[in-house]
Amino acid sequence: MAKTTTIHVRRVYDEPTGDDGTRVLVDRVWPRGMAKDRAHLDEWCKQVAPSTELRTWYAHDPERFEEFARRYRDELRDPERAEALAHLRELAENRPLTLLTSTRRPEISQAAVLADVLSA
Repeated sequence: MAKTTTIHVRRVYDEPTGDDGTRVLVDRVWPRGMAKDRAHLDEWCKQVAPSTELRTWYAHDPERFEEFARRYRDELRDPERAEALAHLRELAENRPLTLLTSTRRPEISQAAVLADVLSA
């Protein structure tokens, strides 16, 4: 019987919930105005974040999300990012995994792309 992986995508500014499991920040830059103790993180995996160039180009423009997702998936093949992705996959094996981002629209963020990749 195949094990189902539970992966949540949430804003780091939101309060933790009981079903979060392991909470991992997947942004390259620390969230503005967020104290480290208030973030309730288990890890900060900035190695899996998109490149600065890709983030700058994307600028969270909803019309660019599909192309951003395609380019980001390509970046995830980079050895350092691939290793970080494998680590996230391991974290998701035994308990829920919550990917945290500071973006206002997590549904069009790198965390959403990562959740899709990890769920596949």
